[in-house]
Amino acid sequence: MANLITIETSVVKDIESVWNFWNTPEHIKGWMHASSAWQCLEATVDLQVEGRFSLKLAQKGNSFSFNITGTYTDVRKPSFLAFTIDGGRKVTVSFLQTAECVHITETFEMEDETSAELQRSGWQSILNAFKDYAESQE
Repeated sequence: MANLITIETSVVKDIESVWNFWNTPEHIKGWMHASSAWQCLEATVDLQVEGRFSLKLAQKGNSFSFNITGTYTDVRKPSFLAFTIDGGRKVTVSFLQTAECVHITETFEMEDETSAELQRSGWQSILNAFKDYAESQE
């Protein structure tokens, strides 16, 4: 069994909006980065079981870029997603509507090359960028 890391945040929006911001390519390009030095240049989403996603992330002002691709394994709008990143790492994301906000819990399998703390920090930074982006949208 792979080691798991769980990160969380709460977004002051309704669950339908949160789901839309999380899964729509144009919105993904607005928040999918761990810091302001990075950007998401391309995002494609086929949001269904066995559907594929592809993200192209790039360092601003630099030619360095990389792709993240994978396959959705479970899609339950608007409360749950599961996917496998190409290479085999599994990720789940749950969205829970409360009276005040949507609580997001993301759990992912660790990879072997990077420390647990660096992975947690990077993924949490992306989740924080999502929160900031979603809460800034009308």
